[in-house]
Amino acid sequence: MRIRKAILTGGGRATRLYPITTTTNKHLLPLANKPMIFHAIEKAVEAGIDEIFINVNPGETDLQKYIGDGGHWNIKIKFYEQRGGPQGIAHVVKEAQDFIGNEPFLFYLSDNIILGGIKDTVDEFNQGKYDCLLALAEVPDPQRFGVPLFNENKELIDVLEKPANPPNNFAVAGIYLYGPKVFFKAFDNIARSARGEYEISSIHSYLLKNNHKVGYKEITGWWKDTGLAGDLLVANKLLLDKLGAPDFPNHGAVDPGTQIIGKVRVGIGSRVAKGVKIVGPVIIAENCILENCEVGPYVTVGQGTEIKQAKINNSIILENCEINCDIKITGSLIGKGVKIIKKHHQEAEGHRMVVGDKTVIEI
Repeated sequence: MRIRKAILTGGGRATRLYPITTTTNKHLLPLANKPMIFHAIEKAVEAGIDEIFINVNPGETDLQKYIGDGGHWNIKIKFYEQRGGPQGIAHVVKEAQDFIGNEPFLFYLSDNIILGGIKDTVDEFNQGKYDCLLALAEVPDPQRFGVPLFNENKELIDVLEKPANPPNNFAVAGIYLYGPKVFFKAFDNIARSARGEYEISSIHSYLLKNNHKVGYKEITGWWKDTGLAGDLLVANKLLLDKLGAPDFPNHGAVDPGTQIIGKVRVGIGSRVAKGVKIVGPVIIAENCILENCEVGPYVTVGQGTEIKQAKINNSIILENCEINCDIKITGSLIGKGVKIIKKHHQEAEGHRMVVGDKTVIEI
């Protein structure tokens, strides 16, 4: 039976990305100017998935508005809330049991970004007739993740959840495949962890210790769990690098005096004036204005944003921002509607700021 259903994560609070995620769902943050979760949906569709279930926070409406019913990808998408509040990743899957029924399925953590596809992993699951198949990636900080434990024959024998002393440098990479019924049977036989959550690693430990066929496949390309602002910038950079020349059309008004180097996309209704230098890869969304500034490399600019006087590189700028001052910005994540402006009519006695919780300002 081929896998045609998938569960994708769309909930959580992403507190490590505050203050951006106090008003914006993490999964809607743009990478290469595309909502993060769109990358996961596209990977699933490429692997043959035609029905997706996305968990959302209670009262969430933004994801539904951005994603829709799946018609854009010629599939079906439904949304569901995790009842009873956050209770662990395994509980996210348990809440989708009625949707999955007795079919095999893919579970994909949508904030995990990979450059390659997942079709080979799905194909191996189908051909190997596994009860469960885990994607693994080599990482420098395995203590942050579920870590596989191997025997001397490199056979998987257990999965340890965030061990203080990891036995190796591999992490379970947020892409899981399960055969019919096996996940839900395992869930009924695990308990909450010491931190009060149903851990996905406990599911895999149960399956391994009860003679289920659990395999693994290493992700050989780039993989990143985008838990921190720096992770988002790295993912943005690599995704921009991966895009080809056809992904960088010019639909805006670009002054002949503009200096453009490399791959640059300019959206409909955007205006790039004389005196602007853009070094690609750069994506400028719709209805933006750039005047007398330098942008790039590795910058994405959200729709309706104005940039004047500034120099910006390696940054993600969300929609409807105004940056109008002689400033150099690098390695930054700038939220919606942010204003960074110079007070011109008189010399200010100091900087006036309206700053939210957990904001970082380096001057």
